[in-house]
Amino acid sequence: MNDSSSTKMKGSSHSMRIWRDRVFVAGFVMAVLIGVAGLFALMFDVLLDGLPFLDFDFLTSYSSWEPHKAGILGPLGGTLWIVALTALFTIPIGVGTAIYLEEFASKSRLNRLIELNIANLAGVPSVIYGLLGLAMFVQFLFNGSRNVTAGALTMTLLVLPIVVIASQEAIRAVPSSYRDAAYAMGANRWQVVKSVVLPQAMPGMMSGIILALSRAIGESAPILIISSLVVVAFIPTSPDSAFTVLPLQIFTWIGHQNPDFRGIAAAAIVVLLVVLLSMNGVAIWIRSKYQTRPDQ
Repeated sequence: MNDSSSTKMKGSSHSMRIWRDRVFVAGFVMAVLIGVAGLFALMFDVLLDGLPFLDFDFLTSYSSWEPHKAGILGPLGGTLWIVALTALFTIPIGVGTAIYLEEFASKSRLNRLIELNIANLAGVPSVIYGLLGLAMFVQFLFNGSRNVTAGALTMTLLVLPIVVIASQEAIRAVPSSYRDAAYAMGANRWQVVKSVVLPQAMPGMMSGIILALSRAIGESAPILIISSLVVVAFIPTSPDSAFTVLPLQIFTWIGHQNPDFRGIAAAAIVVLLVVLLSMNGVAIWIRSKYQTRPDQ
């Protein structure tokens, strides 16, 4: 009698766990579908509004206060300058910081404090970095010049914690047995890091770099403080040039009283998405290349 009751209770408990798992899986799938559906609806609406304005003249014309003459050549050039310089500053500093903290630095109280501060900096609002960049780079370093380098350095401060944290996690994920095998073969610490740790950690690092540059290309608040230009009739030609970026130009057009600018803004959003997806595609290709390297 007791054995029969115990068997029934176990069977009932097993059935409840199965149904509970099914309910949670269904809830998770529903949440994903709702998010994806909302994203596709938003993209469809943007494409519907922006494609009629998207032509060669739009890509090769400068910004204007007249909707039929407005283009994105100046903001697009500024965006490419900012992203390129941000990547140039962020990647070596972020990856180098992660390598030092994980492979060379001792586990002291000072280093733990540095890691804690890096994690806290990742959650600071972007407008704070804009104010910091205005005071440190524009006013102090460049004597009031609102140039491309000041904007790129500000974006570097903004996205650097993301790269450092992602690179640290990627380095930690490399099995310690790989390092031990390299040391057993007579390699020194730097040779182990360069030839063993970095190739294995590169896919995870690239994920962090993709996220960081994606955030940098879409931010408008810091650039609004650093640049403050909304109508630009030139392309930046050097790191000392004035500039504006696509997110700032889109923000300006959307807030304009003339409703025709909303279609122009939608077309600019489409171009920004193409630039972002192209960058991500290149980064994903690099990540896939390093992922297949150990199996070759």
